[in-house]
Amino acid sequence: MQFLKILFWCLLAFVAAVFTISNWNAVQIQLWGGLIADVNLPLLLFVTFLIGFVPTMLYNHAIRWRLRQRLSTCERELLELRTPRPEPVAFVPVETPVATPMTAPVTPTAVPPGDVR
Repeated sequence: MQFLKILFWCLLAFVAAVFTISNWNAVQIQLWGGLIADVNLPLLLFVTFLIGFVPTMLYNHAIRWRLRQRLSTCERELLELRTPRPEPVAFVPVETPVATPMTAPVTPTAVPPGDVR
């Protein structure tokens, strides 16, 4: 297949060279203000080809870039939707006990009257 591509481009270059050699004539182009430009016909055809080709190529590249951006955005969103998300854990408040000092329980003792200690 690569051979056919090379053959096609060589054939196209050969046809362009034959056309250029056989049509090497000066063409007069009337410009603004009475100016006249002598331009070779192959150069004139090449410039007119570029005038038509370059804007179309730029438009095509802009559209392809925009479509690539949209496609990558859609792929990111699809990947985000396909990845499983962890289930949220319900928050249960835990009651913290009030800290009480650790003391020995006090037991009342009977003290006889008149006994002072």
